Amino acid sequence: MNTFGNIFRITSAGESHGPALTGIVDGMPAGVRIDFDAVEAQMARRRPGGALATARRETDSVTFLSGFMDGVTTGTPIAFTIANADHHSQDYESLRHTFRPSHADYTYQAKYGIRDHRGGGRSSARETAVRVAAGALAMQALAQKGIKIYAYASQIGGVALGKGFGEIDPELIDTNEVRCPDMAVAERMAAEIRSAASEGDTVGGIISCVITGLPVGVGEPIYGKFQAMLASAMMSINAAHGFDYGMGFDGCCCRGSQMIDPFIAENGRVTTASNNSGGIQGGITNGAPVTFRVAFKPVATLMRPVPTVNDDGEPVMLHVRGRHDPCVIPRAVPVVQAMAAITTLDAMLLARI
Repeated sequence: MNTFGNIFRITSAGESHGPALTGIVDGMPAGVRIDFDAVEAQMARRRPGGALATARRETDSVTFLSGFMDGVTTGTPIAFTIANADHHSQDYESLRHTFRPSHADYTYQAKYGIRDHRGGGRSSARETAVRVAAGALAMQALAQKGIKIYAYASQIGGVALGKGFGEIDPELIDTNEVRCPDMAVAERMAAEIRSAASEGDTVGGIISCVITGLPVGVGEPIYGKFQAMLASAMMSINAAHGFDYGMGFDGCCCRGSQMIDPFIAENGRVTTASNNSGGIQGGITNGAPVTFRVAFKPVATLMRPVPTVNDDGEPVMLHVRGRHDPCVIPRAVPVVQAMAAITTLDAMLLARI
């Protein structure tokens, strides 16, 4: 299960503390001129470092090995590597025989009889760098069709943005460290992260995403619904714990009269007066913006003593060393955006649009 997608597919390999991550993108349409600086810009958004993130320093520069001729995609597999240059494996030696609570340590050990204790190995969020590189390629293919994707922090801890996509300016998303398109709210979100970190604790939150420019007809009936494809993509991201679209869980507690989207005729085409459905009806896009949210749990690694057990089942007190994010939201924003792009391009190729 290291490959995601149907026609546009990504395969990733590599561990957090190995020499490099490797990715292969198959099914990329031919003839797309790639802006490699734009790819690097997306990688920089996910890159570790900064006052609110792990102190691990990685350039996350992508080295492409195949799939291009003079900067244009040829339709052949695109292979690339992302070097790991700043891993401190010695910081994790105390975890060789100890299970971190709410991590993949115990389940990997139980399933495979072996695990990489160095930063979680394959279960580390370091793997998402491959997704961002692949998503950057998908976004450029989608842009040729007028499709844009925006993701942003809409809640961190108890601090919520309180605005819908139509009320924000997407240009403000990257003007602050938390990637919230409201500077005043962003400052409060940053304070929430700093407060948790000062106590050796962590905090979770919600990322909102919108896909604009999608035509009617993307997504397949029954088992290939577009929202199901998106949910599968989002729930594969480390620390993701929930997904909803349109009015989501909020709308499920309303009356039907409050949630339906009345049809209207506008400029000779059928559209809807509202978008409570989040741009999807019957699993198929209706031409309105597709909106969804992804909830992320607080990081399970706490920088304070935590009770657990070792691989002999003996109770021990865990004292974690190393460099860890107190909140995944700021760095997960480009990951959500990338997975949305990968899923959308795959769905459009399936629909032959």
